[in-house]
Amino acid sequence: MIGLVMCGGKGTRMKSPEEKLLLKYKKPLIEHVLNAFENSGIFSKIVCVTSNNAPKTREFVSRLGIDVLETKGNGYVDDLGESLHKFEELIFVASGDMPLLDSEIIRKIVSLVNGEDVWTSILVRKNFLQSLGLEAEFFVDYDGEECAYTGISIVDPKQVKNMKPVRESCIIFDDKRIATNLNTKKDYDLICTT
Repeated sequence: MIGLVMCGGKGTRMKSPEEKLLLKYKKPLIEHVLNAFENSGIFSKIVCVTSNNAPKTREFVSRLGIDVLETKGNGYVDDLGESLHKFEELIFVASGDMPLLDSEIIRKIVSLVNGEDVWTSILVRKNFLQSLGLEAEFFVDYDGEECAYTGISIVDPKQVKNMKPVRESCIIFDDKRIATNLNTKKDYDLICTT
């Protein structure tokens, strides 16, 4: 399985002069995700998807010895789509702004996924997210519950061609370690006070 970390966004909602994934929560945000991936022991390779939107982040992860895949930087979905065709084995995708992510939760998520599914997205319930003081830009209805995407997906790239629609499976998994994506200054301030 490939570990793919999405880290080429502009981070405009953070409203910070510094690149979002280099903001510190004990250490740079991106480093928490990379450490969780490395410590999980389940990835044959870890790759950071970067773009010209985050040149310092690209430089930082390169210095750590992590492979980098450069995309056009047209947004999360486009960058992911541009990346998928470069791989043949199952991919575990995570956003680079998840400072509470750890190896245990990564292994747990992988154990829950049906290997026959083409695309599995991990969701959290809206009320759980809000109980943490966090918000999402949008919610989806899944089995009658309002949920938010966590930024974690498991994808079989061999079955995804040119980002044509595929059947998406979802797993609701209310856990603070995957619910906490730092997209705004409010999110960042909240995590820094804990």
